Amino acid sequence: MASLKALKGRIASVKSTQKITKAMKMVAAAKLRRAQQAAEAGRPYAQRMEQVMASLASKVTISPQSPKLLAGTGAEQTHLLVVCTSDRGLAGAFNSNIVRAARRVADDLVRQGRTVHFYLVGRKGRAVIARLYPRQIVAEHDTSGMKFAGFSDAQAIANDIVQRFHNGQFDVAHLFYAHFQSALVQEPVAQQIIPVPMPEAGPAAAPAGASAAIEYEPDEEEILAQLLPRNVAVQIFRALLENAASEQGSRMTAMDNATRNAGDMINRLSIAYNRQRQAAITTELVEIISGAEAL
Repeated sequence: MASLKALKGRIASVKSTQKITKAMKMVAAAKLRRAQQAAEAGRPYAQRMEQVMASLASKVTISPQSPKLLAGTGAEQTHLLVVCTSDRGLAGAFNSNIVRAARRVADDLVRQGRTVHFYLVGRKGRAVIARLYPRQIVAEHDTSGMKFAGFSDAQAIANDIVQRFHNGQFDVAHLFYAHFQSALVQEPVAQQIIPVPMPEAGPAAAPAGASAAIEYEPDEEEILAQLLPRNVAVQIFRALLENAASEQGSRMTAMDNATRNAGDMINRLSIAYNRQRQAAITTELVEIISGAEAL
C-alpha cells in the first residue's frame, strides 16, 4: 500500500494534470468556432466545383488531346494516397481514424496487385505509415508553421501533386481527411481527386437541366485546362479546413474526457488517502490507550 506522502503527491500531480487538460479544452473550444465557420463556408464552393467538374467531364469526349487530369493516364496501376493529418497530438482518435481509412484502401489496392505511394500532409500520420509502408512514402508536407489553413498552402500542395502526376509518378490520386460533423463526430473521408471521377449512373446523379445544350466560350478543353488544377487545390483546401475543425472538436472532446477522468481519479485517491490516514490515527490511538492501561 502506498504511503500517505506518496498518495498526497499523486493527488497533487493529478490535480496539476487536470488543470492542464481543462485549459486545453477551453483553448480547443475557442479555436473550434472559427475553424467550424471556415469549414462550413468552404463546403458549398468545393462541392459545387466537384459537381461542375463531373458535369463537364461527362459531356466531353475523351481524346488524346483531352487534359491529362481529366482523361487520366489510361492505367490504374500506381495510386497516390494523400493523407492529411495534424501536426499535434492529444486529439483523441482524429489522426488514427484517418490513417486507418488510408491503410484499408492501401491494403485493398495491394491485394489487387496495385502499386501504392503515400503523400503525407502533417506529421502525425507518419509513424504508422512509415512502419507499415516504409518505402512507399514519396513526399511529406510539413504544416507545423501553418497557423490557419490558407488557399495558398493548398495551392502549393496541389501544384506539387499535379506536377508529379504529369511526370508520370502515379495514375490515380486519393485524398484522405476527416469530415467535420460535430465536436463528437468526425467522419474519415476517401475522395478521388485525380483524374476527375465520372458521375455515377442513375437518375439521381443527373441534376435538372443537365441534358440541355450548352455552348462554352472558350471551348470545353480550354475551360477544363484552367479549372482542373484549381479543382485539385480546392479539394485539398476543403480537406485542410475540415481537418482543422475536426482536430479542434476531437481535442476538445478528448480533453473534456481527460478532465473528467482526472476528477474521478482524484476522488478515488482522496478516499484512499483519508482511509489510510484514519487507519493510522486509529492505530496511534489504540497504542496510546494500551500504553495508558498498562500503567
